[in-house]
Amino acid sequence: MPYIEIKTNVHVKESVKDELHHMLGEKITLIPGKTERWLMTDVVGDKSMSFGGDTAGCAIVEVALFGKATNDAYDALTAALCESVGEALDIPCDRVYVKYEEVDHWGWNKMNF
Repeated sequence: MPYIEIKTNVHVKESVKDELHHMLGEKITLIPGKTERWLMTDVVGDKSMSFGGDTAGCAIVEVALFGKATNDAYDALTAALCESVGEALDIPCDRVYVKYEEVDHWGWNKMNF
């Protein structure tokens, strides 16, 4: 039950949003047991954001997971997300944050896991 949201201060064309949604579906498999089948994604551009006091291109990728993952899996996903998001949005990797949230309770289809 992963959810990934990308927020950025750059404009994101619909074709790039589609590319990012697809890329997130591929990258989530770096977390053992997670697949695109259960992944929900959101890409939000044109946000009022700054990084280090500078309003040049930046992004935050927020990843919520039902359960836990290893540090190695998080490291691999962080590297892949920074590279792929940075490339798709023309943002340097050092201006991309990745935030993880491990969730104990997740609801779907009128029930909880």
